[in-house]
Amino acid sequence: MPSTNLDDRHLARLRDHYARYGALPSYAGIGEVVGFKAKNAAVKLAARLTHAGFLRSAPGGKLAPTARFFELPLFDSPVQAGAAVPVSEQDAGELLTIDSYLIDAPSKTVLLRVKGDSMQDVGILDGDLAVVERSQSASVGEFIVAVVDGAFTLKELGYEGEQPILIPHNDSYPRIRPECDLEIYGIVRGVVRKVSTGWTGVRRAAFGGSK
Repeated sequence: MPSTNLDDRHLARLRDHYARYGALPSYAGIGEVVGFKAKNAAVKLAARLTHAGFLRSAPGGKLAPTARFFELPLFDSPVQAGAAVPVSEQDAGELLTIDSYLIDAPSKTVLLRVKGDSMQDVGILDGDLAVVERSQSASVGEFIVAVVDGAFTLKELGYEGEQPILIPHNDSYPRIRPECDLEIYGIVRGVVRKVSTGWTGVRRAAFGGSK
C-alpha cells in the first residue's frame, strides 16, 4: 500500500477520477483532485504511488494506471444474507481485480449480454454480462454459449446417450436437441451484474423469450 494513510485517501480519489473520466489527470490535475495547492506535492505523490506499483510512466510524460491500481480489497469475513455479524476494515485480506478473478485467458475472452430468462434458476438473468472463454469443446455440466440456427444461446451442456443437448434452467423452456452437430462458441466463466434499487422487479418485467 502507499506509504501514508493520506496516500490511501488520495489513491481512492484518483481511482474515482479514473472511473469517471477514463484517464488520470495531469500533475496539476492531481493537485486539484486530492486538494494540493503546490504542484510539487502532486509530483511527490505520483512518485510514491509509482514506487508502490499503482502508477507507471506513459509516453508524453503522462501517468497511467497499473493492474494494481484497480485492485479491490477482498474481506476475510463473508457477507451474511441472514443474521448480521460484526465486521471492520481490518478484516480486509488479499487484494484482487475483477479481471483476475473472472478471466484466465484474456486473449480468448469476450463479454456477451444475456437476453431472456431461460437460465434464471441458476442466477443468470436477463441483462447480465456473461464472461465467455472461447472454446470449441466443453464438459458435461458446464454452462456454454452455443450457436443454434445462427444465433447464440446460453445453456448447460448435457447428453442423451451420444446426442448433445442444451439444458435450460427454467421450467418454461424445453431442452434443445440440435439437429446437426452442436457448435460450441465458448464456456461461461462468470457473469457480471449491476444491482440498483428495485432491480428485481425491473429485470423480471423486462424478461423476454430465449432459446
